[in-house]
Amino acid sequence: MDQPPSLELLESLHSFPGPYQIKAIGITDDDFEIRVLDAVRSQLANPDELQYTVRATPAGRHVSLTLHIQAQTADEVRQVYARIKELKGLHLLL
Repeated sequence: MDQPPSLELLESLHSFPGPYQIKAIGITDDDFEIRVLDAVRSQLANPDELQYTVRATPAGRHVSLTLHIQAQTADEVRQVYARIKELKGLHLLL
């Protein structure tokens, strides 16, 4: 994803406040998992509500984080996407 979803698209497909799911895939080097979680929490109004699952590839070179956030607004979702996109080692953001 080159750009976060537009405000209009997010608001037409989701009710806010409410749950929203994001997937980030990257290399396991340099504590990718921790950096993603820190980045997401830094953008959330309620960081303690972040839930996530982690799956590593069989070879262990890449990791996939599925993030379940309680987004207050569509703009908050866009801020989370923008913050994750800045991270070194990110390969895919959905």
